[in-house]
Amino acid sequence: MKLHADKLDTQSFTAYGEGWIAVNGQRHTQSLVLTSSGQLAHWPCSRFEDLTVAHFSTLTSAMPETPELVIFGSGSKLRFVPPALLSGLIAERIGVETMDTAAACRTYNILAGEGRRVVAALLMEN
Repeated sequence: MKLHADKLDTQSFTAYGEGWIAVNGQRHTQSLVLTSSGQLAHWPCSRFEDLTVAHFSTLTSAMPETPELVIFGSGSKLRFVPPALLSGLIAERIGVETMDTAAACRTYNILAGEGRRVVAALLMEN
């Protein structure tokens, strides 16, 4: 699906399909982290079952300012992370929303467009 949004001042998701996501037109097939302050990085996890506390604790420093919200895209279907894995985010009082990756892309674009401090952590399972 191709997304058509207003021009954002930061990188945004421009399309997605089965097994890929496009950020500003560039296709990615691996898990990634995108922040509303413009950072894009590989997220080193390719299976939901392999997620650890470390995967989520790194998200607190993904951008220069502390994020308000982390959007976790769990892949093609909605799967909730065990709360223990989110303990670092909870301790920092950072909100966490879980949704499938397609919904996470759309939600990130809306919140980033509003100027919110948001991090999208998207799982792309191989």
